[in-house]
Amino acid sequence: MDPVVIGLTFLAIFVVELPDKTFLATLVLATKYRPILVWIGVGLAFLVQTLVAVLLGHAVSFLPEEVVQAAAGVMFLVGAVILIREGRGHQEAAASDEEIETRPVHGWRAVLASFLVLFAAEWGDLSQLLTISLVAKYEEPVAVFIGALSALLIVSGLAVVAGRQLQRFVKLHVLHYVGAGVCLVLAAITAYELLT
Repeated sequence: MDPVVIGLTFLAIFVVELPDKTFLATLVLATKYRPILVWIGVGLAFLVQTLVAVLLGHAVSFLPEEVVQAAAGVMFLVGAVILIREGRGHQEAAASDEEIETRPVHGWRAVLASFLVLFAAEWGDLSQLLTISLVAKYEEPVAVFIGALSALLIVSGLAVVAGRQLQRFVKLHVLHYVGAGVCLVLAAITAYELLT
């Protein structure tokens, strides 16, 4: 298990997920339910989604290396474009609050509601696609799993504990641009490795 892959995965997923809709959804859920219950439900959803992404990425790694490298590079470029567009959108217009309709519930129902909201929101999400790409690129499924899940749990913890405060100090469009920069660096590294 390569600690560099863990760190790289953590950084990539962290900066991509921080300005994401799942961060905002977690923040909103934490205003409606007990924060610890939200974090448990969200954490379970991230656990399942990360496991699925790692398994898909591992399956992709059986393809020829050039195909995997090219696909990973394209995914990183697509991620950068998506983040730049979202960042521009947040920069041009004030971010509108996303309302999540929930009923007042407690205990395991709050955990289940949080799990279901985030589980549905994460399908096809950029962080899931990056996780698949990172596993396929580095062929280190355990390292990518640890890095990705750690980043997702920390981001959701930030959303639960200090989300509103964090948004006062760091603008969402800045986070989008940083995430796009990370994706561009990963795309450049992938292109270099593919051409050499």
